[in-house]
Amino acid sequence: MSLQVDVRKLDLFNKMAKEGSETVADHLSQLAGIDAGIEVSKINFLDIEDVKTHLGSQKQVGIFVELVDPPHGYVLFLLEPRDSKQLVGQMVGGMGGDEPADGLFTDMERSAMQEIGNIMTSGYIDGWANVLDTTIDISTPSFAYGPASDIVDEMGGWPQEDIAFVVDSDIVAESTDVELTAYTFPRLRELVDLIQDIDLDTDVQTDTTASTDIVE
Repeated sequence: MSLQVDVRKLDLFNKMAKEGSETVADHLSQLAGIDAGIEVSKINFLDIEDVKTHLGSQKQVGIFVELVDPPHGYVLFLLEPRDSKQLVGQMVGGMGGDEPADGLFTDMERSAMQEIGNIMTSGYIDGWANVLDTTIDISTPSFAYGPASDIVDEMGGWPQEDIAFVVDSDIVAESTDVELTAYTFPRLRELVDLIQDIDLDTDVQTDTTASTDIVE
């Protein structure tokens, strides 16, 4: 299967990264009153074995979902433990009561982070779906805490491809020092197929209503 893309469509890769990240920033502003913006949004083509090196080994909070429709793959949000607690506090208030099951996060905090991840991921993928002129359903969010490279192992289901297409977006809320990074790992061949099918003469942002229903 060819991975060649019409050169006129190459900008769609950047457009997807920008739209998804802007939607997350908007949701943070609306839900928590956090003035968030995109600091960096870039695209990487990495060898599969280099993905873990790219993410690093520092302990972080990860919220991830699986894309159950083309282009399939995963969306992963990573943030520092301190930032995740601050984000939960900003959105839903104090989460005291039970003891942290892992010495750091209570069950209520984990649940709150999963719900926050659900809201952010739905918006992120909605931006992608608008650009790709399609609908993309997602799984329920999963919470993980540990070295970022190990969280990738928890996601599983990696495609049998030599190259990983990674969209890497840093979203920063300067007023609260909250910073999160959104990583998207679509199946490259399926993504290329979707882009090849796009009619450049159609304004997909205007004509498309995307769906990001949660699949239980």
